Amino acid sequence: MGNSEVVTVTDPHTCGMGVAVGVFEGKWKSFIMWALADGPRRFGETRRLVTGISEKVLTQQLRELQADGVVHREDYDEQPPRVEYSLTEQGHRLYELLELLSAWGQDHLTTRAGAVTDEGLGAPPSDSPTAGS
Repeated sequence: MGNSEVVTVTDPHTCGMGVAVGVFEGKWKSFIMWALADGPRRFGETRRLVTGISEKVLTQQLRELQADGVVHREDYDEQPPRVEYSLTEQGHRLYELLELLSAWGQDHLTTRAGAVTDEGLGAPPSDSPTAGS
């Protein structure tokens, strides 16, 4: 998309960007992927790392990530029962992109911090010809 071609998206479910964003869309999925990036984790450990998420939402999000082929659920035949979640190969590939997005966000925050004025983030300075228009 970095070229000057005009791209028309008629169905976001068949557009590569739409599909990719749809997989980690929402408040929690990228954080869940972050928690699983270093290796398999049990449900409780993942919940402790992703602070603020409820058990119900974590369960739902893990199921969606699993359905998308990003997370693998491993059930161990043990007593007490043990389940671990990990990123699949596709999950790791997507996580690499999320790391790039995070780095961009950090850089953007730093850049934008210099643009903060009394009028707000990114507002033109008071002495700017476009201020107040």
